[in-house]
Amino acid sequence: MTETQTKTSSPEFRAAAGAIGGLRNDLLRDVLAYRPLPPLNPDGRLIRLLPEGMRKAAVWTPHALVLFAAFLVMMAGFSQWEFRLLMGLLPAIAVAMTLVRPVAAFWASMLTTVACGVLGSEGPWGPGAFMAQLVVLVVVAARTRPRTAIWMWLLTLLLGVFLEGGSPAVTAPMATLSAFALLVVAVVQIRRAAEHEVTVQRTVTAVERDRRTLLEERTTIARELHDVVAHHMSVVAIQAEAAPYRVENPPPELEQAFVTIRENAVAALTELRRVLGVVRAEDYEAPDAPQPTLAVLDGLLDNVRETGLETEKVITGAVRELPQGVELSAYRIVQEALSNSLRHAPGSSARVELSYVLGGLGLRVVNGPPQGLVKPSPGAGHGITGMRERVAMLNGEMTAGATADGGYEVAVFLPVPLSEQPEAREAAGGPVDRDAAGDAETVVIERDGRA
Repeated sequence: MTETQTKTSSPEFRAAAGAIGGLRNDLLRDVLAYRPLPPLNPDGRLIRLLPEGMRKAAVWTPHALVLFAAFLVMMAGFSQWEFRLLMGLLPAIAVAMTLVRPVAAFWASMLTTVACGVLGSEGPWGPGAFMAQLVVLVVVAARTRPRTAIWMWLLTLLLGVFLEGGSPAVTAPMATLSAFALLVVAVVQIRRAAEHEVTVQRTVTAVERDRRTLLEERTTIARELHDVVAHHMSVVAIQAEAAPYRVENPPPELEQAFVTIRENAVAALTELRRVLGVVRAEDYEAPDAPQPTLAVLDGLLDNVRETGLETEKVITGAVRELPQGVELSAYRIVQEALSNSLRHAPGSSARVELSYVLGGLGLRVVNGPPQGLVKPSPGAGHGITGMRERVAMLNGEMTAGATADGGYEVAVFLPVPLSEQPEAREAAGGPVDRDAAGDAETVVIERDGRA
């Protein structure tokens, strides 16, 4: 390695190169770039406190302050007798330029300082030039970043010392005041950047949390539906194996077809177990009972009543057997809605409505406002997400929101295709379970466990 390469790669050289590059990017590149100062956010914390009619004018407050500062600079420049017009107008123009071209305004202020130092009798920092340079430094620093403020302060100090012939007697007040003002601006900028970063991180965290919750809900649904699908596939395999024995002297082609059906059903069961192993959590325990259906909904309501939530069940329509996936999803939705009622509305009452219609099943769970001294629990807010996922899986519809009396309502419709209706299966010669079905329109109301 040569000596030139060593110097080139040294930390000091890299720091100096970075500093020169920062100066070039901040103050020498795109000097005349048009960057108008945007108005304030009308939804800001302070502006929201103003009356509606004043908000439109309040968003232009920074522009008004800068123009007022330009007016004060012009008045200060007019106080000088020599070249009073130039001493007032040039610094005021530099201040006004910060509204549209901040970098150009800084260099214009520097040139104005030189002109005032040459034409005036009070040195480079006459009243107008002093105020103009201070205002320009603050406004441009507020519109850029702290590194730019450091460069402007250093260049201002060097210019003042140069114009005074090496004596910083007059430049010292400018350096002190501007350093303090720029420090305040830098602190505000750093705090604002930190708040923005925290807001961004919170947003990202919330999005990731919602995404993780969504995946967890989908995994739970997949694990539950595995039992339902596995049951159907097991029935297919058993029926395919037993079918040849129900026919006297079946042809070999028919036997081979049933063998193929059974082999495919067994293979599908094997793949289902593998999929369940992928989505299964480390602490997952296989259920020791079948997945619940609406037939055991009364047991759920009894458990809820024991916790102190007064419940009422209303059933309309002809009660009939629905596909297991629909019944499981309906049971879980009611379960989650009642859990939310216990959590967010302690001491209130809940009403569960089941509506059996030709096209599917309607669910409605309504609870009243919280009652008593027990405070509602905030919860994690995942229950609605799980319900929506179950409804979306079945191509259903769901609405959830607060009621007029301060309670909460969850309304769901789960469609059941006509091919899966009991009447359609019966017409096709399939089995129909009518143990819990009714042929006529029925209405059943249960309150506190009493029919």
